[in-house]
This record gives sequence, structure tokens and C-alpha cells, in this order.
Amino acid sequence: MAKNITPRKENYSQWYLDVIAAGQLADYAPVKGCMVIRPTGYAIWEAMQARLDRMFKETGHVNASFPLLIPKHFMEREAEHVEGFSPECAVVTHGGGKELEEPLMIRPTSETVIGHMYSQWIHSYRDLPVLINQWCNVLRWEMRTRLFLRTSEFLWQEGHTAHETAEEAQEETLRMLEIYRIFQEEYLAIPVITGLKTESEKFPGALSTYTIEAMMQDGKALQSGTSHNLGQNFSKAFEIDYLDRNNNQKYVWTTSWGVSTRMIGGLIMTHSDDDGLIIPPKIAPVQVAIVPIFNNDQERSETLDFAEKIAKQLHEQIDQLQIKIDSRDNLRPADKFFHWIQQGVPVRIEVGPRDVKKQSAMVARRDIREKNPVPLENITTHVVKLLGEIQQNLFQRALDYRKENTRTASSYAEFKEIIADEGGFVYAHWDGSKAVETQIKRETKATIRCIPLENSSEPGKCIVSGEPSKQQVMFAISY
Repeated sequence: MAKNITPRKENYSQWYLDVIAAGQLADYAPVKGCMVIRPTGYAIWEAMQARLDRMFKETGHVNASFPLLIPKHFMEREAEHVEGFSPECAVVTHGGGKELEEPLMIRPTSETVIGHMYSQWIHSYRDLPVLINQWCNVLRWEMRTRLFLRTSEFLWQEGHTAHETAEEAQEETLRMLEIYRIFQEEYLAIPVITGLKTESEKFPGALSTYTIEAMMQDGKALQSGTSHNLGQNFSKAFEIDYLDRNNNQKYVWTTSWGVSTRMIGGLIMTHSDDDGLIIPPKIAPVQVAIVPIFNNDQERSETLDFAEKIAKQLHEQIDQLQIKIDSRDNLRPADKFFHWIQQGVPVRIEVGPRDVKKQSAMVARRDIREKNPVPLENITTHVVKLLGEIQQNLFQRALDYRKENTRTASSYAEFKEIIADEGGFVYAHWDGSKAVETQIKRETKATIRCIPLENSSEPGKCIVSGEPSKQQVMFAISY
């Protein structure tokens, strides 16, 4: 167990912050609530960004860039939207040493300014659909912050699309939700539940909001991505209209969807252990760290040459494998091993003078901490297999943990007992009323994370009111 990391069972919140510090992922900025993403943390974000960007472009989306500053009256044109974001907005009142004629808001999200631009660009059905994504930063004045999970400024992507029909907009909303699910499960190895948000939990101004919800190692839920069907709310507010195929003036149907650097927090809390960070191979900035072990200059030369030989062999046979040779002279081998453990690198290859003579290497896997000698001739095949096994193992053990900590409550007394004593995800019947939803949140701190899209549960009765319920919904205490 690492001395610089608080055990999870002792203090989960401190453990999380310790893992970030030990892995050199991020640090606190001079402005309260903001963070500095360090090179290792940013490399993880770049890996996420690269893969998601490719997935977006494969579905016809293109990237653009919109301004950081938004005229205040833009935010006021969609009443529900401004009401939802007003407490989180930062306002610029002066520029160039003078008071501005109209205050500017630093974007908490970009629906308003993008809506304005779409009204200038869209005139006919021939201009549709518009499928644009933006990679940027946003600012939301959070009162209680935590690195990656909730910071005042954060990095994200926000997709904004416009369509001819309500059906196309709904298809787009669910298509992007599915992309998020695939990315989370296949790349981050995080199993998620997809579902619909309740009216009180949906995005301000949206017709409907869909979400992916993941379970962290403390049993809490993390909203890991959202996709919103905005209907015609923003198109009417910003007059995004067009001539349809029958030469009639119509409003477009719009969507927006986004994920953020919060995914890094989810990655940490899903997979890491009391020794530090664990990163799934498909998203790891460094997938293999090769550590030469030597006591003198001759051994240094021999082991480094052998390490480079291994790296070259791996590179030749494994496309785009990210390898790092640790040639530092100022650290003991044990300290180097510890460094790569805390960096979460999936595979570590140790090469000493004896290994050079045997033409083999010691290969260690980060997830279950096993170490085995492997002949040089077999090392490429072994590493390929190992990376696949680690990716699958991380997903499976996260899925097993979620299953073990998912329960069903048939009464409110049982529900409260589960939330207080066990935590995790709890499925229960709800009558659809805001009053019951508010009561449960007030009395237990649990919220409806989503109305699952895949739920074969039979109709029943609400655990609080006894009124009819169409299906069970998923409750949890969340971040």
C-alpha cells in the first residue's frame, strides 16, 4: 500500500485527491474552484478527445469554434435556460478600462450564441441538417468544487445540431447517447446505465435529457455524459427558421450533447486502487513502460540497448503502441517501478543484466499486479494479449461491482435502509410526481439518476405514495 495515498476504506474523498496528486494529474489554480491540468492528466484528456473526435466525425459531425463571451441579452432570450444557469454565470462588466454598454457572460454552455449563428446560416431545408461539435472550455461558478469532478472552469465538447423534423432530432439525441455509451464501455472500461432524466433533472430549456450513469467504487453515481433534445425551444427564441420542402416557413429542431474532463474523475474512481492510478490500455497515454535495471555504465548500456530492442520489436508489430523507456539515472529501480504504478501504466517491462543474457524480460500488469518472465521472441504476442486482458478485466470487475451493489426496494422503509446502510444503485417504483421526487431527495439525499431505457420491470406502485407506476427508476446518491 502506497504511503502517499490514503486507503479508500479510511477516507474515500481524500484517497481520490491523493491518487490525483500521486499520478501528477492536476493541481489547484490560484483562482478558487479552478484547476491546472498537468501533462499526465492532459495526455489522458487528449487520448479521450482523439478517440471521441474520430467517432463524431464518423457520424458526419464537423468541428467549429464559437466565442467565449456571450451578450447578456442572448442568455435572457430563452427564459428556462437563463433561469437554470443564472446562479452559475460569471459576468464581464468592464473591458479596455471602460464599463461595457452591455455586460457579457462567460459561456456556461453555448446554446445561445450557436443558436444566434444558426439563425444566420440556415434559410432552407437544403441547409439541414447542421451537425457541429466544439471542443472548448466553459465557466460555471461552482460553490463546492473537486478536481475533475466539479470545477468552475473545465474542458469539454459540446455538440449542437439542427434538423428538419422532430423525429430526426430525437434520432440524433439517441445516436449521440449511444456513442457516449460505446466510448465509456469500450475505451474507458466503465459500464454505464442509459436513461431519461426526470423533468426536474433535465437540462434547462431542453425538451428531454438523456444520460449515462456510472457507479463509482464508493457506490455513488456519476453522470458521465448527457444528450439533450432541445425541441424548438431555442430555435423559436433565436428565430432559427427555414423554408421547408413545401415552401412553408418552419422552425428547426435542435439538439445538444456533451462530455467533459469529469470523465477523468470517473476513470480514477472506477478503476484505481490504494497504490494509485489505473488506466485502461485503450485510453492510456503510455501503455508500456520499459524499465532498464543497472548498477554501472556497462550494465546501463546493455540494458538500455535491450530495452530499445524490445521497444522496436513492439512498435513494428503493434500499430500506434505508446511506449516509454525509463532511462533515468537518479532513481532506484524500485522507485521507478513505483512511479509507473502510480501513473497507472497498464504494462511494465523490467530489464536487468540477467534478462539480457537470457534474452527475456519480466512483464508486470498493473491491474492485478502479476509479474512473469517472457522470452524476447514471445514478448509481442504476450503484450498484445495482456493489453486485451487488462482492458476486459477492468470492465468486468467494474461491472461485477455494480451488479453486487445494485438492489431493488419494494417499500420506502426498505429503500431508506438500503440507501443509509448499503448505498449503490436502487431500483424502485415512482409515481412520476415532483413532490415524491423532492421528498425522497430531502429525506435520503438520493436522486432519480434516470428512467432506464432498458428496463423490463412490470408496472407497480410508488414506494412513497402507493400510486400507479409504469416502471422502476434508478436512484442513487451522486457526485
